[in-house]
Amino acid sequence: MKVAIIGAGNLGLAIAKGIINSNFVETLYITKRNITTVTELENSENIFLTSNNKEAIKNSEIIIFAVQPNILINVLQECKHLFTEHHTLLSVVAGFHIDKLEEIIGTDFPIIMAMPNTAISVNQSMTCLCSNKKGKDRINIALDIFNQLGHAIEVPEEHMQAATIICSSGIAFWMRIIRAHMSGAIEMGLEPKEAASMIIQTCMGAARLLKSNNSHPEQEIDKVTTPGGCTIAGINEMDHQGLNSAIIKGLLASYTKINQIIKR
Repeated sequence: MKVAIIGAGNLGLAIAKGIINSNFVETLYITKRNITTVTELENSENIFLTSNNKEAIKNSEIIIFAVQPNILINVLQECKHLFTEHHTLLSVVAGFHIDKLEEIIGTDFPIIMAMPNTAISVNQSMTCLCSNKKGKDRINIALDIFNQLGHAIEVPEEHMQAATIICSSGIAFWMRIIRAHMSGAIEMGLEPKEAASMIIQTCMGAARLLKSNNSHPEQEIDKVTTPGGCTIAGINEMDHQGLNSAIIKGLLASYTKINQIIKR
């Protein structure tokens, strides 16, 4: 498999690191205007850094676009004459719908939208994908790629904005929740590194319980809460202070914002 990543910003760089860590591609081209900022990735004979998008596209089969929306338009217009039926075009540009891509390059090419998150750099991304009609035949290729970089599912295109908030923005939301736990732990007297170790492993354990048991969060909460105990006291106080409401409102605020951005 020959892959090109057009744009090595935060997300493009995370994807590149995940692919390199997984070691499943024949060649990987990574493009950036200033390649001197990503030279640490050039650690193998099958990895090529270049500022030439056309070179990368000519030498690859899977083209992953990871640039800003305004830059993507220019890149597609400059390179669309290079696309062939052998290419699979994969965009991770948030809010850039398939119909907008087809307006620029036409409907003759397989186009897949993917929304991973930055945990892809450690092969733990949650990635949602959708495609145009031509891309339906290639969607399994994209699923194979992203399943090696975490977990991937296909969703209807109309759900991609919600998926972006839950999966991509969600990394930041979970970081804030972990940070709040750390602040509380430090106030209780724990050292920061000690607190971080405890909280991160507990967070991972909670997620693994839900996944392994295929259970609802309330089922797992019931196993921890005892009548008159400290856990239920903490949960009730968090609820009184509006934890659930704050999270839901935050998610919906992000969802409203992404829909406003798309309409611009």
